[in-house]
Amino acid sequence: MNDLCADIGYKSINHFGEQLCGDHVDIVEQNENSTVIVLADGLGSGVKASILSTLTSKIISTMMAAGLPLEECVSTIAATLPVCSVRGVAYSTFTIIHLKNNEIAEIIQYDNPHVILIRDDENYDYPMTEMSIGGKKIYKSVIKLQENDIFTAMSDGCPHAGIGIGYNFGWKREDIIGFLEALAPAGYTAKNLSTMLVDECNRLYGNEPGDDATACVVRVRKREPMNILFGPPSNRDDCDRMMSLFFSKEGKHIICGGTTSSIASKYLRKPLKPSLNFENSDIPPIATLEGVDLVTEGVITVNKVVEYAKDYLGENIHYEHWNFKKDGASLISRLLFEEATDINFYVGRAINPAHQNPDLPINFNIKMNLVEELSACLKKMGKRIKVSYF
Repeated sequence: MNDLCADIGYKSINHFGEQLCGDHVDIVEQNENSTVIVLADGLGSGVKASILSTLTSKIISTMMAAGLPLEECVSTIAATLPVCSVRGVAYSTFTIIHLKNNEIAEIIQYDNPHVILIRDDENYDYPMTEMSIGGKKIYKSVIKLQENDIFTAMSDGCPHAGIGIGYNFGWKREDIIGFLEALAPAGYTAKNLSTMLVDECNRLYGNEPGDDATACVVRVRKREPMNILFGPPSNRDDCDRMMSLFFSKEGKHIICGGTTSSIASKYLRKPLKPSLNFENSDIPPIATLEGVDLVTEGVITVNKVVEYAKDYLGENIHYEHWNFKKDGASLISRLLFEEATDINFYVGRAINPAHQNPDLPINFNIKMNLVEELSACLKKMGKRIKVSYF
């Protein structure tokens, strides 16, 4: 088994004036190393298109994850979903990316813009086999994965961007490829790449999209472990055991909390050097400790990270904030969202006396809730999470 994994992210914008998106992305994990991703584009826009694309993606992803053959999946879609009575054409187009054992990508495409593959920071023309299933022209490709491969699936709202505004014939495929090639070397996450692509489409539409537009990006990368220590143990006698386990783990190490970092300083026999430089007025400054990659304040900083994580999973409008700032919350966000694939939490259950002031909105339960919320968000990002309490 290789040590590759898939970072998956997507973003959509709705047709101007519509409350629902006619595109839908569904991701189903068969196991830790195999995933089915379906991007479906429903006919038209609005409620009808949303229902059609949701049904299409749900049916295909569920059947393929169960190991059923492609022919059966497509024929089931054809039999299940209606045909437009006005235009006489089918329900929904779709793109399927089936990642098998993080070694092979099987790509199946029906009437959506063809998937763009950026390999070694350049467009890669992968082979396609044309098939006919139920009278429908389907393209199938099987590609061996390499580190840093970037697959971009999209609905036709992306190449249609700018028709009659910035371009006569929309945003051409070669221009989208050039856009992605320019971004590829920077190492952006799949979510940020899809956000940048869809934001550019929105700009070309003059912020009034003439069609639903969705981009789904799959970025192949190596596994990267990360360890985060938050709070001292409830029993002081467990300090050395907690520190020993934390520092014995492979990967980068993050410590959150003043008391916790003091315990780590004592354990490592290295001086803790606090900074008085407020990068962000809302976030307490960071500190430095030899042997630790990042030392921050506790609850306030982690609460901000949770805010960023929830936004990242949604509209991702704050990515420009944490992507470039140097406060504790932004630095943790970059490490957890962009670098880490496997995250080990070491959480101390000690009650901080400073948090027992009734005038402060912080208590023990809030601290535990923050860990649970952040863990849940990171799992939705596709990270492997393990939480150990002390």
